[in-house]
Amino acid sequence: MKYRVILVVAAAAVLFSFGCSPTVKVAAPDKPITINLNVKIQHEILVKVDKELDDVLSEDSGLF
Repeated sequence: MKYRVILVVAAAAVLFSFGCSPTVKVAAPDKPITINLNVKIQHEILVKVDKELDDVLSEDSGLF
């Protein structure tokens, strides 16, 4: 009889400990997500310039 009481008390303690655990809720936000993309992209194309310089400075151009 004593073991049953201890078992019931232990089971109740386990059940009550689950009630104290934090819960995680996943919900969609009320406002839409805004992503600010203020990005300045600046690049130089050097391949075209190099090709044009090769054409100008080639032996067939008559420059030299």
